[in-house]
Amino acid sequence: MNLKEWAAATGISYATARRRYESGTLPIPTYRIGRLIMVGNPVTGTAAKAGQTVVYARVSSADQKADLDRQVARVTVWATGQKLGVDRVVTEVGSALNGHRKKFLAMLRDPAVSTIVVEHRDRFARFGAEYVEAALAAQGRRLLVVDPAEVDDDLVRDVTEILTLLCARLYGRRAAANRARRAVEAATESGPA
Repeated sequence: MNLKEWAAATGISYATARRRYESGTLPIPTYRIGRLIMVGNPVTGTAAKAGQTVVYARVSSADQKADLDRQVARVTVWATGQKLGVDRVVTEVGSALNGHRKKFLAMLRDPAVSTIVVEHRDRFARFGAEYVEAALAAQGRRLLVVDPAEVDDDLVRDVTEILTLLCARLYGRRAAANRARRAVEAATESGPA
């Protein structure tokens, strides 16, 4: 449980709990995972040879940045419930459609990382996640997905993101979302030929 949830459950404000954490006067043990303050003792017990367990959270754009902490909290709670000790948290803002996610690539290159935990498969990779997962398995590593169910209507969302990416490259980033939206609307209005 994170500090904010603990404060709500005990009836004190988050600001008070945060001040007590910073002064070291909280009556319970706490530890940090990335930017989150977790309540309780960290889960240990993973063997040193087992490698690191990394929580990976990603959002597509900067205006979704607030969701990163919530995503990390959900995945971390799930991992500790599965008796996995979380060694590191990697958060990133970037599209899953391109290869410009430096932290993601560094995590994949790191042989010390044996387990990668993500909330949804599309947080890891929009397309070809099965291939990356197979490559990890061939190296004795694994990808754990907290919620394997697909979110939203994947085909429509994927086509929209591909159109946005292509329009962004053709026309520039500023007008790409509007052009993609208009293209999707035009395609849906005309119907099948």
